[in-house]
Amino acid sequence: MKEAYLYEKLDNNKVQCNLCSFRCKLGEDKYGICSVRKNIKGTLYTLVYSKTVAKATDPIEKKPLFHFLPGSKSYSIATVGCNFQCLYCQNWQISQYPKENKMQIVGEDYPPESVVEDAIASGSKSIAYTYTEPTIFFEYAIDTAKIAKQKGLKNIFVSNGYMTKEAIDMMDGLIDAANIDLKSFSDAYYLQICGGARLKPVLEAIEYLKKKGIWVEVTTLVIPEVNDDPAELMQIAEFIASIDKSIPWHISRFYPAYKFDNVMPTSVELIRNIRQIGLSMGLKYVYTGNIPGDEGEHTYCPKCNEIVIGRYGYEIIEYKIKDGRCAYCGEKIDLVES
Repeated sequence: MKEAYLYEKLDNNKVQCNLCSFRCKLGEDKYGICSVRKNIKGTLYTLVYSKTVAKATDPIEKKPLFHFLPGSKSYSIATVGCNFQCLYCQNWQISQYPKENKMQIVGEDYPPESVVEDAIASGSKSIAYTYTEPTIFFEYAIDTAKIAKQKGLKNIFVSNGYMTKEAIDMMDGLIDAANIDLKSFSDAYYLQICGGARLKPVLEAIEYLKKKGIWVEVTTLVIPEVNDDPAELMQIAEFIASIDKSIPWHISRFYPAYKFDNVMPTSVELIRNIRQIGLSMGLKYVYTGNIPGDEGEHTYCPKCNEIVIGRYGYEIIEYKIKDGRCAYCGEKIDLVES
């Protein structure tokens, strides 16, 4: 265990966690909504510090990040737990593990120093805090990120975006990029599908991350008859464009999982149609996800429309960018190459 960051002590040994936007107030021996933070005698502790349940060397495109160190490897880690309870979670076995197993915490003892050493040995250029929600293992991620920065590695959050401004302030200078799930543009969706969350904090986090200079890409998983209304998806595109039209938007195809195992996969045609909505709203870079070989996997120059990064799945098969510009017409391509 480790004493938590970003909390305040209240009267009668109560505490308030200020890490995510639920801002849980906890009496003694109570857990946060994430199930991995606990008030013990008036002090808030993280129970998952250095307790890794997943680690892998991934293509950075798998995060997905298409405009941040394209073609590089990212060393990925996770602990159990999540502050959301998404009914379709692809990684529910670890994200919901404490809730499904009477608050039991599992994981390999894997200190930050070892994470960084293994990331370097793997040839990765970054460490990704991913698979489950990194906000709930924030102390572990931040401590690892500090060491990683000293060793020349970048740090990435793959997140539901439900973190507070205080958390983002602590990320400033340590976390270099984030892919944020903007799951819907509806409070009802966040309340009913994601376990009681709200939309507004996610929108505020995306805007604040961008303001802080953290590279941001956005993902929306489109589920048939749940969040596939074109009008709502147009609102998402409009919101992203209002912040910065160069923010990449990944529109991912849903496959059955967890409590949505009886829902049909999203049609390819629908995903392609939504991509066109994004482009029509002025977004420069809109991608189709979970459709290997689709033309929507490529990065196109926003001026001449030539393919400047060709992809098949997570693999780059063509790279036509030189000094941050389109090799065909010289237009600036918005990305981080090193």
